Amino acid sequence: MTGVPDISPRDTWEALRTDPEAALVDVRTDAEWNFVGLPDLEEAGKQAVLIPWQVYPSMQVNGAFAEHLRKAGLTPLHKLFFICRSGARSLAAGQAAQAAGFPHAFNVADGFEGPVDAAGHRGSVAGWKAEGLPWRQR
Repeated sequence: MTGVPDISPRDTWEALRTDPEAALVDVRTDAEWNFVGLPDLEEAGKQAVLIPWQVYPSMQVNGAFAEHLRKAGLTPLHKLFFICRSGARSLAAGQAAQAAGFPHAFNVADGFEGPVDAAGHRGSVAGWKAEGLPWRQR
């Protein structure tokens, strides 16, 4: 396994806009999608693929993760950009995808919300939202 490289949110957005084989897989939980928001890929003519890496509320790893990737129509030819809150779950998901035969897996560095700021809040220091990339509430 070659490892899952980190890629910036901005470079991820460029890939999604320009590469028909690029897909964004959001591996956060239903609760996060509902209450925090989602990347809005409408301008790129795509939708984020929503497959939780861990199942809320138990937070057990989704044992059917690779199967869900296939059911979503993703193939080993796709370039899969995995995103979570801050980059940890998405790295694990990318590693699992590679192990399951999806060689082109990338981890969106700093995720959707990034690390906490001095006040303990996410979304302003780094990540998809802080980069000013399109997103919406569900």
